[in-house]
Amino acid sequence: MPRHNQKVSLKRVPLEITRLGLGTAPLGGMFSSVSEHESDDLISTAFDLGINYFDTAPLYGNGKSEVRLGRALRAAKKDFVISTKVGRVLNDTDTPDKEFFKDADPTKESVYDWSADGVKRSINESLERLGLDHVDMVLLHDCEDYLEQTLREAYPVLDDYRSQGIIKAVGMGLNLCAPSVVVMRETDLDCALIAGRYTLLDQEAQEELFPLALKKNVSMIIGGVYNSGVLANPVKGAAFNYAPVSEELLDRALAIKAFLAESEVSLTAAAIQFPLRHPAVTTVLTGSRNSAELRANVADFDAEISDSVWDELEASGLIKPLSLG
Repeated sequence: MPRHNQKVSLKRVPLEITRLGLGTAPLGGMFSSVSEHESDDLISTAFDLGINYFDTAPLYGNGKSEVRLGRALRAAKKDFVISTKVGRVLNDTDTPDKEFFKDADPTKESVYDWSADGVKRSINESLERLGLDHVDMVLLHDCEDYLEQTLREAYPVLDDYRSQGIIKAVGMGLNLCAPSVVVMRETDLDCALIAGRYTLLDQEAQEELFPLALKKNVSMIIGGVYNSGVLANPVKGAAFNYAPVSEELLDRALAIKAFLAESEVSLTAAAIQFPLRHPAVTTVLTGSRNSAELRANVADFDAEISDSVWDELEASGLIKPLSLG
């Protein structure tokens, strides 16, 4: 069986998700617009390829991603596992902002709300946009600047919903390791999404976050494997964590690409497969804006990379050695 559609159980919850999941921020028009046809075709292709895990959030296009994903999931009439997020609510506005999400709902604006009522509202409105009667996993989204309220108000709501069976798994989704460690240490999470912190260019997550996840039996989901662009196409002006890449990091990305080329391994294949080297990692989550991108990601994910390539890459000093903490 290809690696991408192999199913693995979350460690603490009877949910089986594929090794490769589909992140749907692009369905909100992240960076560039996506047509309704492309959106529907993308989800249909994911099912055709055996992918069953889909991640979304109210932030992505001010609800547009949830609307598009929900429509396609309902049309597919197949089994799936879905995660969405809390921490922001969508309020009415007459000053639309489409700078980041080109397909964003122009009548809404995203506002942080970590109150208990805000979390409940967020989940209810996500269900309405999705057109579903449930979501399997709910993640605390970008809570690094609201840790006290997250722990005091937001997390208890999710914990209560889990105990009632309203949701099956509680998690978090952040781009930063230090606040992720705080949340994981202070709560009882089932899963955690970390984006951009366990890649060919940045292995910070293995220092403290992954060892804690292994200790607490939290299933790690890895996003941002291309560090928002530079590991997909390392050229001057490429993005690293949504900002222009530094010369130092670009040089290292190019050096990794050249090193891999000697073993006939593409940079994108190595980038998408790299997180699976760590035993804390359950699934890799990548965003695609159309079926062609998804098929390319699947091909990279399934490509053969020998253990010796990783060993030699470590020995070269271009990536840090694998560490279990």
